[in-house]
Amino acid sequence: MSRQLDRHGDIARSGQMIDASIVPVPKQTLNKDEKVVVQQEAMPAEWSPAKRRQKDVQGRWTKKHGKSHFGFKLSSSVDRRHKLIRRMHVSTASEHDTLHFEQVIGPGNTSRDVWADKGYVDGEREQRLGEKGWWLHIQSKAQAGRLLSECQERRNRRIDKTRVRVEHVFASLDPMGGKALRSIGLAWATLYLNWKAAAYNLRRLCSLMEVGPAPF
Repeated sequence: MSRQLDRHGDIARSGQMIDASIVPVPKQTLNKDEKVVVQQEAMPAEWSPAKRRQKDVQGRWTKKHGKSHFGFKLSSSVDRRHKLIRRMHVSTASEHDTLHFEQVIGPGNTSRDVWADKGYVDGEREQRLGEKGWWLHIQSKAQAGRLLSECQERRNRRIDKTRVRVEHVFASLDPMGGKALRSIGLAWATLYLNWKAAAYNLRRLCSLMEVGPAPF
């Protein structure tokens, strides 16, 4: 994906924003015993071939803002200048966003700046990546029983002015059928989401070519 964009001169510039979004798939109805087997990414032996084709043993439940969701999770890196998807990773919904932070960082960006929300706070990783030359702008997260200081609040607002641009990309998937999928399994979810990302990038590239400025 990135190679094709680079050929047009739209190389990744000005840093990148990283975020993750839940991708819903059809909910699964399972009894207690079936859930135990499915949690091990297996299928009960008594299921018929037809039933096996209709059951998703890789989708997982997770909670966000107090609501339960079933499906997968799309983690993406979007470059700041062109707002194009440069890297992406699809995982089960229950996997924490921070697990795939380093997988989606694009080393080809002309800037080493990275913006992300408080869900990616990890002091050890921030120090390690900082020593490698990355400049991480990750929002501060309040500790249990303690509020953020005014200085931390101001810093979070400054970061959010840039970080929020990645959410515009996720919102742009809605006119293309949204992020929800009717597929079964991680492999199909990964394929369909790559298609959606490619379609988004093509539309975005057309807009950049029409209104400029010219790539350099």
